[in-house]
Amino acid sequence: EIARRVAKLTDAPFIKVEASKYTEVGYVGRDVESMIRDLVKQSVNQVRTKRMKTVEEKAAEVVEEKLLDLLVPPLRRPPGVPAGPAPAAGDLSAAREKMRAKLRSEEMEETFVEIDQQVQAGPVLEIFQGPGMEDLDNNIQDMIGNMMPRRKKRRKVKIKDARSMLTGEEINRMVDMADVTKEAVRRVEESGIVFIDELDKVAGRERQQGPEVSREGVQRDLLPIVEGTTVNTRQGPVKTDHILFMAAGAFNVAKPSDLIPELQGRFPLRVNLDSLREQDFVRILTEPHNALTKQYRALLEVDNVQVQFKAKAVRRLARLAFDLNEQGEQIGARRLHTVMEKLLEDISFNAPENLSGKVVIDELYVEERLKELVEDRDLSKYIL
Repeated sequence: EIARRVAKLTDAPFIKVEASKYTEVGYVGRDVESMIRDLVKQSVNQVRTKRMKTVEEKAAEVVEEKLLDLLVPPLRRPPGVPAGPAPAAGDLSAAREKMRAKLRSEEMEETFVEIDQQVQAGPVLEIFQGPGMEDLDNNIQDMIGNMMPRRKKRRKVKIKDARSMLTGEEINRMVDMADVTKEAVRRVEESGIVFIDELDKVAGRERQQGPEVSREGVQRDLLPIVEGTTVNTRQGPVKTDHILFMAAGAFNVAKPSDLIPELQGRFPLRVNLDSLREQDFVRILTEPHNALTKQYRALLEVDNVQVQFKAKAVRRLARLAFDLNEQGEQIGARRLHTVMEKLLEDISFNAPENLSGKVVIDELYVEERLKELVEDRDLSKYIL
């Protein structure tokens, strides 16, 4: 989340990947270079979205004129007729302006018009592929798609649907994808951020019984990517020299020293995060936009149940979650999900038919509902 916020503040291309899904080159699975290809794809979408927003207003004006041409065909002079005001020109212009006002006030949204829509000719080609062959699949699909001729199909649709279709086609026509791709690659090379999660899952050295292709092999493949190399993508070669790589892992079983020495040197800055405290749990339950208490409140409002959490009840919930983490496995804020689900189990079950109105969750209610979870140590071992 820290890396995601940094990328958002700096408007940088960002991607988060899990190290555990990669395997050594030559084995079934995804190779580590695919993370750079995914980053470029993300950057292209990011730049394209921005360019599309800049031409939305102009595209809307063009689409409006196209819709007016469908509703009020423009006056066309026969060949050989000299220029000058035609008898019906004024009436036609007034009719178009009247229709324009109706379009802008959305009075004509349900009216049907006929439009020409481009469709791809030829059958759909489906490729049966193995893991790690996604890019080959996409390249073949694009190549065959460009070879197939495009044709127009006449469709009768409502104006609200026609506006959406025509706007999309017009925006795509106005956005220069070659320039978008060039800008996206530049942004990746200069300010791209790759966050590699679950690095602890690939920590470990090869054992005597044979190579572990998803561990040390992945680490060795990561070395040139992090150090700086050129990766071939659909958008062209991309240099990784200035891409920021950040990695994280729960090194409670494996140790950072279990990584091969070369990879340890590629990540020279290390930060150990402290375990969450009781007060942190209180803030997690109340402050975020999608806090658990807000989620359950909104969920039960659908069944006409208004749940109110007292401040003491929230603090008691935080205390119970913290104690369970200390006594059992330390799983952080994930513990709050189980505690909240256990607390509101009866309310959620009875809400549709047997319960309605306002329900107050106070400290006493928390004690009564979670008493078994706290007292039964054997049972709590099997609950996350």
